[in-house]
Amino acid sequence: MTVEGSFEGRLALQQRVLPSYRVAFFDLLASRSTEGLSLYAGKPRPNESIQTAESLNEAELWPARNMHILGGPLYLCLQRDIMEWIQDWDPHALIMEANPRYLSSRRAVDWMHSKGRPVIGWGLGVGRSLVNWKSFLKRFDALISYSSSGAEEYRMTGYPSDQVFFAPNATTGPPPELQQREAADTPRVLFVGRLQERKRVNLLLKACSAQRMKPELWIVGDGPERTDLEHMAAKVYPEAKFTGAQYGKELEDIFRQADLFVLPGTGGLAVQQAMAHSLPVIVAEADGSQRDLVSSQNGWIVPPGDLQALIGALSNALERPEKLPKMGAASRKVVAERVNIELMAETFIKVVNQARQT
Repeated sequence: MTVEGSFEGRLALQQRVLPSYRVAFFDLLASRSTEGLSLYAGKPRPNESIQTAESLNEAELWPARNMHILGGPLYLCLQRDIMEWIQDWDPHALIMEANPRYLSSRRAVDWMHSKGRPVIGWGLGVGRSLVNWKSFLKRFDALISYSSSGAEEYRMTGYPSDQVFFAPNATTGPPPELQQREAADTPRVLFVGRLQERKRVNLLLKACSAQRMKPELWIVGDGPERTDLEHMAAKVYPEAKFTGAQYGKELEDIFRQADLFVLPGTGGLAVQQAMAHSLPVIVAEADGSQRDLVSSQNGWIVPPGDLQALIGALSNALERPEKLPKMGAASRKVVAERVNIELMAETFIKVVNQARQT
């Protein structure tokens, strides 16, 4: 008999790669499965700048042999030993990335269904490619989306609405105690993330330089754009401080010292981490998940690549620093009540159990 909040049996989960930020979530899922979880994931392409993990603490990791085919909009991935993994682990339920670019997934889905076992798709949504996705999504017994907008995209393909679920994307557990913050005379603005072009840190430097009240700016991270950004900062905003990549306690201390978090480009699960540390946020809208995190109560959402919008949002925050602590408290409340890995795992287990019973 299944205990509420747990999965009775062996759980399997396929990923193209294992990003470091997913380790805590996958270990949590493993702890909720009575016979454990096996994760199947391989290496990214060398130019992807993804920080990956080599092991897990609770879950079992099976290293996939990824073959990357072509690139850009034509990219495909073949995971050559997926059937060896799935047959060896013999799971009672399988969670897969819902992405038709992964050519091996169909074989694993067919094998699971031949055993009468459910397969759950997990992903961002379908974007604009509705026609290409429709038949692919029919293979799954249920779908979980990172964002409410992604869930709606799945429904728009004609997939049954009652089999589409929303689990807000998260990387941390429930937040620590509310940090009592006071309005700073000179607010400290923080960016955390990989220093690559799509993060648009160049726009953040320009936006800070355009402010009447010049903030402190801490840029935490490393990557291929760091040297260029440091040269740019020397000319545009010499007040910027580059700390390099930080982890663990050092990163926690940096979050505690900040007053405002800004993500001017795409991606960046550090937004949820910043919110857990009671920080208001300014984020560029990207995959739709931002609207599940940010409202006028705790921050600002700006169009991606729009420098003037970023300048305006930053001005709004800096000109009234006394409102930032209250907005930070609202951020923490979102993480505590709606967006953390405990709630995310709870949804996954609920969906897998429901799919198993149908």
